[in-house]
Amino acid sequence: MFWYYISMFCAIYSNTQIHLIKDTLISFGISLLTPFGFYLLPGIFRISALSNRNKKSKKNKTRKFLYIFSKFLHFF
Repeated sequence: MFWYYISMFCAIYSNTQIHLIKDTLISFGISLLTPFGFYLLPGIFRISALSNRNKKSKKNKTRKFLYIFSKFLHFF
């Protein structure tokens, strides 16, 4: 049913076909790339929080905060 409306719209307004195709491809591309940003950002914080470089007490508090912050970003 949706394709029927799109084909009728393009048949009536023939000058808008290029704009419709271009906007559709841009929207589809953005919808494919957006999840990478949403899942990459918490992953960066989690990797830095779980790294095992030094075991100092001040660093452990920072790592714990980074881990909790990454969990919050993943939930949000």
